[in-house]
Amino acid sequence: MTWWCTGMRWRDGGPVFGWTTGEGGERDSAVRFGEPLAFRVGGARRCLGVWRGGRHTPCPGRDAVPVRGTRAQCAECAGIDRAHSVAADTVADDPRPYRVYLAWFGDGLVKVGITGAGRGSARLLEQGAVAFTWLGVGPLMAARRAEELLRVALGVPDRIPYEKKRLVRAGLGQRAVRGGELVDAHAVAVGLVGWPESLERLPCDVVDHGEVFGLGAVDGVDAVVSGLAEGAVVEGTVSAAAGPDLHLVEPGGRRLVVDTRVLAGWPLERAERAERAEGAEGAQRGVSGAGFEVREVPVVQGGLF
Repeated sequence: MTWWCTGMRWRDGGPVFGWTTGEGGERDSAVRFGEPLAFRVGGARRCLGVWRGGRHTPCPGRDAVPVRGTRAQCAECAGIDRAHSVAADTVADDPRPYRVYLAWFGDGLVKVGITGAGRGSARLLEQGAVAFTWLGVGPLMAARRAEELLRVALGVPDRIPYEKKRLVRAGLGQRAVRGGELVDAHAVAVGLVGWPESLERLPCDVVDHGEVFGLGAVDGVDAVVSGLAEGAVVEGTVSAAAGPDLHLVEPGGRRLVVDTRVLAGWPLERAERAERAEGAEGAQRGVSGAGFEVREVPVVQGGLF
């Protein structure tokens, strides 16, 4: 039986790889820091279908999808996702409560956002938030109004590119220092004029994910895997994980980040040691295979670490 990877997700406070047979079979496999990881891409990339309300609807045609990009969905399944997306404001009448939060990713990198109250902190783990605090809880549209109010008043975005998050991950400072920006921003936020009446203010309580992500082992990034192809092989020791990013140290010592969104839709197989050793360059660098996209991080970024 072939299992297609659905990417890395956060479950019960830890990272796991998700897998599907495309016909209803699903399972997870834990990602453990300090352990070796090696896999080979064993076939074509296929559409994964749609997940709604915790339920998976497979793609009827199991359509092939482009080998580049972070979404493993055909146009039809992607359209269904957008039609039921809170982020796209297509479900304004959602009766469930939502929470507004402030998230911190590094020095000067603070964002505001909302998430379903029932999801707890899962959304913050998925985004790779190093620290966060709740701001308020209430109806969806009230949370949306507060999000826009805070975005303008605090001068913070509602999105931060993953590239920026990766760059600062090795120079985050001590835990006590990391929450300072959030404490200051929270104090300003809850005192703003125009706060929606139906949104209950929540006290500042900074939660730090540094240990959960294993960021103490991250001392820089040399390259990022941003695409795969059939036959590609990757090998390394897992050092950390934050959001969709998996940090590996290759056999030759290179510090690699695998954007696990690009793993979604591929059938991944365990790579045998003899197979991984094929070719001097592949064995030295820890990656091999035609079409394997590895972007070197410019040397000038070293000053951030």
